[in-house]
Amino acid sequence: MGFWIAALTQGFAFVALAWGVYLSARVLRFADITPDGSFTFGAAVAAALLVQDTHPLIATAVAVAAGMLAGYVTGVLHTRLGVSDLLSGILVMTALYSVNLHVMGRSNISLLDTKTLATPVLTLFPATASWPDDVTFGAIFLGVALLLGSLLTWYLRTDFGIALRSVGDNPAMITAQGVDRRRMIELGLALANGLVALSGALIAQYQGFADVAMGVGTLVAGMAAVILGETLRARGRSLLLTILMVAAGALVFRLLVALALRVGLNPIDLKLMTAVFVLGALALPRLRRRAAVTVR
Repeated sequence: MGFWIAALTQGFAFVALAWGVYLSARVLRFADITPDGSFTFGAAVAAALLVQDTHPLIATAVAVAAGMLAGYVTGVLHTRLGVSDLLSGILVMTALYSVNLHVMGRSNISLLDTKTLATPVLTLFPATASWPDDVTFGAIFLGVALLLGSLLTWYLRTDFGIALRSVGDNPAMITAQGVDRRRMIELGLALANGLVALSGALIAQYQGFADVAMGVGTLVAGMAAVILGETLRARGRSLLLTILMVAAGALVFRLLVALALRVGLNPIDLKLMTAVFVLGALALPRLRRRAAVTVR
C-alpha cells in the first residue's frame, strides 16, 4: 500500500507540471522546451533557500517566481527578437543548466535536515506527526492541486483568460480585437513555467534533494499527462472537465510508471517506457477511429 501511496503523492506533485505543459502546448499552441529547465530551476531555487533556513512557503513562492521569469524570457526571445518558438525554448533550457548550477553552488543539494512544506503542517496539526511522510506530503500536494485547479479554472474564464485562450485558437481574431498578442504569449509562458517550477519545488521537498539533472524528460512526462488526460476525457469539452482530465492524466501516468517498476522494469529503461506511453496515448485516438469505421 505504501508503494502506491508514494506513486499517488508524486502524481499530485506532477499535476502542476501537467497544467503548465497544457497551457503552453494546448492553450498557446507554443512548442515550449523550457520546462526541462524550469522544473529544475524551481527545485534548485527552493532547495537553495531552504538550506538557508527560509520559510518553506516563501521558498516555494520564490521558486514559482523564478520559473515565471524563465518562461517570460522564452516568450521575449520569440516575440521581441523573432526567434522561433522551439529554438527560444531550447536556448533558455540550455542556459538554465548553468544557472541552476550557480543557484545551488554544486550539482545537488540535500534537504534531509531542513524544513519543508510538511513542517508548518505538523506544527498546525500535531496529530499528523504519526502519519507516514508519503501521506503527509500527499495531503499537502492534494490541497495544493485543488487550490491551483480552482484558481486556474477561474482565471481562464476571466476576460484575460479568454483572451489568452484565443491567442492559440484564433491569433488573427484576437489581434483584430486590439489585444497585444506578443504580451499575451509572454505572460502565458510565464504562467505555464511558474506552474512547472512549482512542481519542481514540490518534488524536491518530497524526495529530499534537488539535482541539476532532475529535469531531464520533464516535458515528455508533462505531455504524457496531457495526452492521457485528453484520451480519458469524454466528448464534452468544458474547461473544468479539461482541467480535471489533465490532472487525472498526471495521476494515471505516475501510476503506470509505478506499475512498470513494480513488475520488475529496470529503472534505466524508465525514459524508454515513458516514450512508449506517450506513443501509445497518441496512437489510441486513431486506433479508436479505425475500430469504429471497421465496425460500421
